[in-house]
Amino acid sequence: MTRLLFAISLIATAFTIYPHSATAKELKGSKPNIIIVITDDQGMGDLSCMGNTLLKTPHLDKFHAGATRFSNFHVSPTCAPTRAALMSGRVAFKNGVTHTILQRERMALATYTLPQMLKSTGYTTGLFGKWHLGDEAEYLPTNRGFDEVLMHGAGGIGQTRYGDFPENANNVYFDNILLHNETVVKTKGFCTDIFFSAGLAWIHKQHQAKKPYFAYISLNAPHAPFVAPKKYTKRFRDMGMSKSGAGRLGMIENIDDNFGHLMAKLTEWKALDNTIVIFMTDNGAVQKGHTAETPYFNAGLRGGKNSSYEGGSRVPLFVQWQGQLPQGIDITALSAHIDLYPTLSELAGAQLPEGIQPLEGRSLLPLMQNKDAEWIDREVFINCGRWPANKRDDYKYAKCAVRTQEWRLVNNTQLYNIVKDPGEKNNIAAKHPEVVQKLQNSYDTWWQSTLPLMINENLPTVKAENQPFAKRYAKQLKEKGIPEWAPSIY
Repeated sequence: MTRLLFAISLIATAFTIYPHSATAKELKGSKPNIIIVITDDQGMGDLSCMGNTLLKTPHLDKFHAGATRFSNFHVSPTCAPTRAALMSGRVAFKNGVTHTILQRERMALATYTLPQMLKSTGYTTGLFGKWHLGDEAEYLPTNRGFDEVLMHGAGGIGQTRYGDFPENANNVYFDNILLHNETVVKTKGFCTDIFFSAGLAWIHKQHQAKKPYFAYISLNAPHAPFVAPKKYTKRFRDMGMSKSGAGRLGMIENIDDNFGHLMAKLTEWKALDNTIVIFMTDNGAVQKGHTAETPYFNAGLRGGKNSSYEGGSRVPLFVQWQGQLPQGIDITALSAHIDLYPTLSELAGAQLPEGIQPLEGRSLLPLMQNKDAEWIDREVFINCGRWPANKRDDYKYAKCAVRTQEWRLVNNTQLYNIVKDPGEKNNIAAKHPEVVQKLQNSYDTWWQSTLPLMINENLPTVKAENQPFAKRYAKQLKEKGIPEWAPSIY
């Protein structure tokens, strides 16, 4: 079996365990605790359970083996758009998010967010890591439904030009300056360790209080710059990998260790019977630092981050809920990031207010209970955005795609049968003009529907020293200094 076939259908013949027969109706309104772990720039091939022979990710492999796995799950090709879709249940462009920088990452203030929805049903909510949906006060997660927040600024730690704390440029990913609720704080240690530890300490507190909670552990790793503790990079450097390549894979193995610790603690606290745990990534991978001896592995998919091909949008989604969801099964129905909001809304038993943004996703509960449940074919629309100022119309087809269960139309001209050709090697547009025309028409209609909602276009450039977090840091430093902060002991 080729590595491609191995990666795409690795566990197709694995054992399947069904718990007691819980129906989707029984799960609606059951209010489980919710934990989402989302990583940054980790692609479909960046796990050993997906066929990567360089990486060792035993904890995520174990989680994958016991999970309900959505193997045809799609997100946006870059990070802020995916996070906007996750928080809103609608595509990013309709939240005003068309880029990762230049204030075009700010999620529309009219959006009724996922944590707001969960809070309306009694959940306590916490964010640990990356927000990337606006750093101005009104856009911050503490004003968008999160009770507890530990975050960096901009799209990544050290991105001071686009809004992170200035001091973080000096020691990227270690001992960082972060925002804890309303206070700028100094932390000690590697950033991923800090975010997981803070999340776990907060989870433990909610567990002890017997409060339903939503923990959003939203990592900046393994986004560039590729830096990890030496214990995680040494093995890859010894293979001959570059510093950046070793750093990137080391970041992934560090995530794996932290995820394993999370699951071990949830097990110790006997929390898993009433907790749904979700692992996902925000877009395709970035290829850095590999050599002929240490080749890049992308699970046979074409393209990566910021690509309109399959490798830009198709990512892992593994879901576990002990005693409620099937273990070790693959769900091949076409699903997307916009589906998580309505799924969690049903689980929480939320009564959504009138007048909120139209939800564009579908609840995944029927598929979670029966992988063969009826699932009408759909069209998922993708555009990488990131166009220069005043050039939007020129980029309508520059990096776009329409995905159905069978087809992927890329850049308005290339057609691939994903079922037969998951690596997108054979453009068969000339053989299926009727399919091309149908998907082109659908995309044009979708594009027109997004234009009035792109509210962040062509805003003035903000200099680094005038970014909200830079000003917040300077003001607090002058008035009362920057205190040291560490997660509670749990």
